[in-house]
Amino acid sequence: MDDRLFAEEKEYLSEMIRKIGDQIEKTKEALSKGQKEIDNMHDYYWQNYTEMDQYGYEDYDNQQALLEQVNANAKQAKRKQRLKRMLDSPYFGRVDFRYEGEEEEETFYIGIGNFAERAGAVPLIYDWRAPVCGLFYDYDKGRASYQAPSGEMEGEICQKRQYKIQGGRLIYAFACDTKIDDDILKAELGGNGDVQLKNIVRTIQKEQNAIIRNTKDKILVIQGAAGSGKTSIALHRIAYLLYHDRERLKSSDILILSPSSVFSDYVSHVLPELGEENIREMSFDLFAYRELKSVAGDCEDRYDYLERQIRFPDREEELRYQEKQSASFIGTIEGFLAVLEEELVELRGVVFKGFQKTEEEIIKLFYYKFQNTPLLKRLDAVMEYFTDEYETLRGKNLSEEETEALQVIFNRMYVMKDIYHIYNRMLEDNGYEPLPDVETERRKIPYEDVYPMLYLKYRLEGQTARREIRHLVIDEMQDYSFLQYTILSQMFSCRMTILGDRAQTLDGSGQDVLSFLPKVFGKKLKKIVINKSYRNTLEIAEYAAKFIGLTGISFLERHGKEVEEQTFPTLDMLFDAVAENLSGDYETYALLTMTEEEAYDIYRLIKERVRERGISIHYIDRDSTAFDRGLTVTTYYLAKELEFDQVFTVFPEKERPFFQQAAYISATRALHELYMYRIH
Repeated sequence: MDDRLFAEEKEYLSEMIRKIGDQIEKTKEALSKGQKEIDNMHDYYWQNYTEMDQYGYEDYDNQQALLEQVNANAKQAKRKQRLKRMLDSPYFGRVDFRYEGEEEEETFYIGIGNFAERAGAVPLIYDWRAPVCGLFYDYDKGRASYQAPSGEMEGEICQKRQYKIQGGRLIYAFACDTKIDDDILKAELGGNGDVQLKNIVRTIQKEQNAIIRNTKDKILVIQGAAGSGKTSIALHRIAYLLYHDRERLKSSDILILSPSSVFSDYVSHVLPELGEENIREMSFDLFAYRELKSVAGDCEDRYDYLERQIRFPDREEELRYQEKQSASFIGTIEGFLAVLEEELVELRGVVFKGFQKTEEEIIKLFYYKFQNTPLLKRLDAVMEYFTDEYETLRGKNLSEEETEALQVIFNRMYVMKDIYHIYNRMLEDNGYEPLPDVETERRKIPYEDVYPMLYLKYRLEGQTARREIRHLVIDEMQDYSFLQYTILSQMFSCRMTILGDRAQTLDGSGQDVLSFLPKVFGKKLKKIVINKSYRNTLEIAEYAAKFIGLTGISFLERHGKEVEEQTFPTLDMLFDAVAENLSGDYETYALLTMTEEEAYDIYRLIKERVRERGISIHYIDRDSTAFDRGLTVTTYYLAKELEFDQVFTVFPEKERPFFQQAAYISATRALHELYMYRIH
């Protein structure tokens, strides 16, 4: 862009910053005025509440007025925060578009939010999620169209411009007569990593934009290579859906199943940056543990199983785990339930306070009237029927003590009600070793049995459908089994965004969940494959691909330092090499091991050397909740989904189970430099 155009852009930016600043001042005034109103309402209430009318109408009106003013102030405070974010970087793109049949083009500046000088005025800056902004992401100069609420709008893009603005200063501006996205991506990705995932509104690619703006498909499944931006796409898609469906969708209606609390911290700022509130996040393993607390004192999680397989490989356990997560094992459980219906109860007649139901009548109620009620809730339904009939015919209600006595009579008809014992019986009936027969608080459910037991519990007791969730995001889809997806499909009937990378599986052999998801959720799901990776330098990306024989992936051609491989005879020599190569020019570093024990031991041994280099150091385990600048020492599987400027691995020379996955996942965490170190 020539000097004259650059000067014009600087002048326009100055004007926008001035106008945004004016709006911030007006918002501050409105907030101050609103706070005075709130204070006055409080004062009035405490001075007059004793004299308010006896029916409370005046009190109610005052409370409603106060609530409305508090809400108005909250909106103004949120607006002020958004405007302050825009003050730093008001916009990042521009499209000049001439509508079909018009002579003059219209100019649209694009930023993270709408900005107009007053309510109802034409925006000076358009929110990146507005329909017209699709022109910026989907087209170069020439014929183009976008879908507006009134229909398809056609015309011609006369020019596109892209900007980088920081601290209110114009860093660069490109006139985009042709596609230059890769140049801008290189400029962006060439910078240092951060302890927070970056929003990608400035660099959204055409194929990414199509996913983000997809409102048609109920279930969207994204298979993407490491570094393809899957997580960013999912979060921007959520922001887009919230923007376009504000009447029916709120942040509280959305749940993301994420791999760890550290990952939750890593992505927690993205939605607020895009003008939305954060959504709920949790791990499915934590959810299962909470659901099974009444059954056992503790449950293993995926990392317990993984650590055990790395340290003490057990092929029989691995095969057993795979069997118990499969569709055929669901069939095994269902077959057991069919037999259990006859064996779990000993039905008999009930006589209570002179009121009687014969054994035959109880059998009819149990097997016919309430046949669709879960088995361990069925006698409760029969008892409720018995109670209703008694109270209707006798014209009086049972007391609390009488109800408890009746409950005891019906509970005695169950041969057993303990889910743990019933599950053990199912295992024994099908040739599996039962779990230890101990009291509830001493039980710890092995990971291979957690989800089969949860499935059995839901089938026996029923489950509450999570209707309050209107959109579910499932991350790391390759690490969920057929059984887990079956449970999720029964829990949630809402729209879903499911994403992952089969090459980054935590299992010994990868599974292609795309092959069975249609069997679980139905055929009406949309599958999208993203085969371009943007994260790593070309040297790192090509090196990582060799570990698993990955092909068919294209990489952004950003070059850097060659990968360094070295084996050391002692840990001291390895630590010296890490300390020597730690670059103070970067923000984030990782030292990755295979097991938690190794990670903690190395953290203790190396921390002083790292601090002497002026770099902070942190240890992350499965209970950690924050991701900080400096050197992070952790396992490869807890580093999954994170990225670092520099990555060092410390793996044993002798290969262990899951080594190929560990090496691939570790390598793909590195943005700029990768050191693959091994120890004798």
